[in-house]
Amino acid sequence: MTTYKEIRGTNIEAVASDPSNPVEGQVWYNTTTNVVKGLTINPGSWATGGPLNTARDSLASAGIQTAALAFGGNPPAYAITESYNGTNWTEVNDLNSARFGLGGVGTQTAALAFAGANPYTANTETWNGTNWTEVNNLGTARYQLGGAGTNTAALAFGGLSGAGPANETELWNGTNWTEVNNLGTARYRSGSCGTQTAALMFGGSPGTKNNTELWNGTNWTEVNDLTTARKYLAGAGTSTAALAFGGQNAAGATVGTTETWNGTNWAEVNDLAVVRKFLAGTGATNTAALAFGGNPIGGAGAATEEWNAGPATVTFDVS
Repeated sequence: MTTYKEIRGTNIEAVASDPSNPVEGQVWYNTTTNVVKGLTINPGSWATGGPLNTARDSLASAGIQTAALAFGGNPPAYAITESYNGTNWTEVNDLNSARFGLGGVGTQTAALAFAGANPYTANTETWNGTNWTEVNNLGTARYQLGGAGTNTAALAFGGLSGAGPANETELWNGTNWTEVNNLGTARYRSGSCGTQTAALMFGGSPGTKNNTELWNGTNWTEVNDLTTARKYLAGAGTSTAALAFGGQNAAGATVGTTETWNGTNWAEVNDLAVVRKFLAGTGATNTAALAFGGNPIGGAGAATEEWNAGPATVTFDVS
């Protein structure tokens, strides 16, 4: 039998505690626990989380994988807000305006909700961790738009207005919205993520698009396309480390397709367990994200899934 030493040219290191900064492929023997361990890179997978209390689609989100907020949705138009603690969702105070297809950004305790339909609206509300408060409206009423940033420094872009697909981009400074440079391609029902000065928008309608655009704080620039064109999808992460998941492809099929963005290219990774469209997503990076709600085959859903990727310590069975 081939030994570790023959493969790697060295004996397994014996240590009293696990190394603080191991590298991929490193293996060690922990003399305290009497086990052999190693560091591997998890390419990413979805695991089941606690379901929403109210099944719905076309909802908005804010926060990170372990501290998220879900608000609004359909059908019918909901004002419901739920808070996620990494295990379960809990109902908290409602939006002032019930709506679906709205945008959402920020954190679990400091979020922003804007636009939506019931019918088209420009309403903006800010969340302080307890209550929603109405603040100044968007310049253009619309729904199924993209968003990025925080509740004091946000970006709203694209969507569907009364005039059709929108390319308008608006900047929120904590008090007012200001129109800035437009998207290159007017569209709605896209995925989005990022910050006010570094945002990403991908996929969408009309038709079924794979376009990806990058915002640098001043202008939008077209970058490399999604591998799979789709609409009604969700996104999480940053402009250089994003995740795109779910949606409906060009053939009209609801999919669980998940793609990861490294700042240059998209690459397909493991699919959602529950295929769905009109879902919500949130997360600080493309290594730890949350997908919830949406429309699986058969109607509005409550399923929550947690995405994890990156370094992972494993224990070897040496029996």
